[in-house]
Amino acid sequence: MSDKLRILLTGFGPFPGAPHNPTQPLVARLAQLRRPALDDVEISRHIFPVTYAEVDRQLPEALAKARPDALLMFGLAARTPYLRIESRARNAVTMLWPDAANTRSSKRGIAGHADAVKFGPHTARLLRAARLTGIDARLSRDAGAYLCNYLSWRAIENVRAGEPKLAAFIHIPLLARSGAMRRKGAPRITLEELVDAGEAMLMEMVGLARKARNTQALR
Repeated sequence: MSDKLRILLTGFGPFPGAPHNPTQPLVARLAQLRRPALDDVEISRHIFPVTYAEVDRQLPEALAKARPDALLMFGLAARTPYLRIESRARNAVTMLWPDAANTRSSKRGIAGHADAVKFGPHTARLLRAARLTGIDARLSRDAGAYLCNYLSWRAIENVRAGEPKLAAFIHIPLLARSGAMRRKGAPRITLEELVDAGEAMLMEMVGLARKARNTQALR
């Protein structure tokens, strides 16, 4: 395994109501970035099927394969016109909407009667990094009750177990076509704008992960 700093980027595939998930091209673009600041960084990517069973199966596999210092996840929030940096995951699962395998949860919670779990104070730094690119980004306390929230919960469980050291989840909106006229009520953020914000947040996560690794080495 390389001594490089390791970052795992994740997105989701299509799901009922969203036949084209824009997290896929976003993650692909970010994984292909070539910057001097990333010379000592190994970036890997993974796209999850939108099913509870596959998240449970594939998340441990992806983490074992990539062994990331930090995990940066993206999901689609089709009804939100701005970028949402999630600050926590709720102990909630919808029983109304099936996943992409047409499976409905049989319970309303993920882990008994546990409270919501937080990603950590670094979410505020990701928010600042995104906003500096000019994008409309806001902090969110509600990641919903579908697969994005479910993956967030499972990721935080892994952080608490020690690997990765950091995780974050970003909800992105439906995207406008680059160069197209923006009608009232139409998506306002383009893929290019989102890539710029994604790069800024990725760089912030790299800095945070590097600091965490150096701090651990000094102990």
